[in-house]
Amino acid sequence: MSDRYFIENPIVNSRTVLSGLEAHHLIHVMRAQPGAEVVLFDGSGAEMAAVVRKISRTEVELAVLSRCEVDRELPLELTLGVALPKGDRQRWLVEKAVELGVGRIVPLWTAHAVAQPGPQTIDRLRRSVIEASKQCGRNRLLEVALPQNWNDFLAHSGQVPCRLLAHLCGPHDRAGGLPLTGLPDRVWLAIGPEGGLTDEEVGAAVAGGWQTVGLGPRILRVETAAIVLAAMVVQRSLEPCDFS
Repeated sequence: MSDRYFIENPIVNSRTVLSGLEAHHLIHVMRAQPGAEVVLFDGSGAEMAAVVRKISRTEVELAVLSRCEVDRELPLELTLGVALPKGDRQRWLVEKAVELGVGRIVPLWTAHAVAQPGPQTIDRLRRSVIEASKQCGRNRLLEVALPQNWNDFLAHSGQVPCRLLAHLCGPHDRAGGLPLTGLPDRVWLAIGPEGGLTDEEVGAAVAGGWQTVGLGPRILRVETAAIVLAAMVVQRSLEPCDFS
C-alpha cells in the first residue's frame, strides 16, 4: 500500500497541510520532495490521493488529486472493554484491535486492575491507533474511550443485543461459546484484568445479560484473551450468511 498519512482536520478542499508528527515523518524520515505522491486519510472513511507541492521545516502543503470512499470496516459495531495490561502490551493490544476492525476500546477499572490509564496513556494509545490504521489501511479510526469502572460499563451496555464476557474454563466451568445464530449489528466484549474479575463482577455481568465465553483451560494474558475473543467475533461476522 502507498505511504499513508493522517490529517486530523477533515479534508474538504483541493489543498491541505500536513503538520506535527505526520509532517516530520514525511519530511525527515521519508525525505519527500515536491512532486511525491502520497495517500491521505482523515478518519471520515475516505482516502485521498495527493501530491506534495511545498515543504517547509515543519509543514507539508499538498494538492488533493482525488477522493475515494474505501470501506474496510466490519459489518458490525464491535466494542472491546478491557482492563488494560501494563507497558507496551497496551500498545500491542490496540494495534491488533485496529487490524481486526474493532470500533471502540473502553479501558476498564476493575477490582484487580493493574493499570490505571490517565490522559497521557490515552493520548499514546490514540497515536498507536493512527499508526496501526496507516499500516492496515483502515480509513476510520478506532475510538479509545475514557476509562470506565466495571459497573458503569455494564450499565451502559444494557441496550446492546450481544454482550460476551471472556471467562476462564475450569474443570467445573460451563462457559459457552459464541451465539449459534448470526451476530447482530452491535457486539460488546469484556476482558478482565490479569488477576481476573471477582465473583461479584462476573455475577453482575451475568445478571445483566452478559454471556460468558470460554477461551480454553489455559490462563491467557489480557491482550491475548482480548484479541482471541475479538478474532472469534470477526470470523463469525465475515462468514457467508445463508438466507435460504
